[in-house]
Amino acid sequence: MSTAGKVIKCKAAVAWEHNQPLVIEEVEVAPPQANEVRMKIVATGLCHSDLYYLCESMNKDGFPVIFGHEGAGIVESVGSGVTEFQPGDKVIPLCLAQCQECRFCKSPKTNLCEKWAAGEQDKMAFKTFSITCKGKTVLQFMGTSTFCEYTVMKEIAVAKIDSAAPLDKVCLFGCGISTGFGAAVNTAKVEPGSTCAVFGLGAVGLAAVMGCKFAGAKRIIAVDINPEKSKKAKVFGATDFVNPKDHKKPISQVLAEMTNGGVDYSLECVGNVAVMRSALESCVKGWGVSVIVGWTDLHDFAARPIQLIAGRTWKGSLFGGFKSKDGVPEMVRFYLNKKVKLDEFITHHMTLDQVNDAIELMKHGQCIRTVLSVSPQ
Repeated sequence: MSTAGKVIKCKAAVAWEHNQPLVIEEVEVAPPQANEVRMKIVATGLCHSDLYYLCESMNKDGFPVIFGHEGAGIVESVGSGVTEFQPGDKVIPLCLAQCQECRFCKSPKTNLCEKWAAGEQDKMAFKTFSITCKGKTVLQFMGTSTFCEYTVMKEIAVAKIDSAAPLDKVCLFGCGISTGFGAAVNTAKVEPGSTCAVFGLGAVGLAAVMGCKFAGAKRIIAVDINPEKSKKAKVFGATDFVNPKDHKKPISQVLAEMTNGGVDYSLECVGNVAVMRSALESCVKGWGVSVIVGWTDLHDFAARPIQLIAGRTWKGSLFGGFKSKDGVPEMVRFYLNKKVKLDEFITHHMTLDQVNDAIELMKHGQCIRTVLSVSPQ
């Protein structure tokens, strides 16, 4: 029986309050309106950004909300005016849109989009009228809400992918893997033969290591306070592993001694302002480039001006610098053609009902990526 044009009742993990367990609820998902796509979410990853806004952010206004922004699914129906998608297409919802028309989308200098939820980025939970629960409108985190069996998105925030792609794996390209990989390849623009340091070896950091290797870096130093991350980092291309806790001197000095003055490129994938400064100071003067990748908005960061005056560059990377509609399908093709790894990031498979268990794994650093099965294909 066709569900097109009808409200769909389905299951979702709803966050009613800040820093409280998610609750599995029945929600109602409205049909897509003009220029919208309704999709069935097959699988989703759990990203630290979900955890950050659930437990760490100081903003308490973005509730109730359905988290999840690293998903993959199948188009169920489309609203009027949609020509790019049709029911049955395999798609990845995008937490950063690409309208392809605004001045940002037309510029090669950025991957931002002016039409994407203007004014709502601070709270990251966008108000739509697509999902309700118990008579209340539920916000959509990053405009996506993949912890729900069905979701509705603007067509400018959906990417069509190869029909051969396994949705329970390529869902990770919706955020973390693309973010880390692209930060190295697109933002840092790592050059062949260079030396790199990656700070923080979660999924984003490991993807950054993979990006450095993909770009041809000769030496890739993985930095983390968890010694168990060493073996995993080398799977993705790290040549060295350094645990700051093993040294009495600052990690920037350790790396400078290892590399004749500092690395060519450093990538901070933690979201910690002290680590951001260490990553900058680990770069060689003259031409070193340090990229901030880890997401946080809790504290100011600082550095001594001479560190930049001496020739270092400090820059940030959002979604790995990828223009999303173009970049995500490209990453899927890279995976299908065995140019990048993906399976190796997945340490746990769970169901949507087990989402709170998955959150606990991430809180305690016991996983790289957990993939939740949301709906059967």
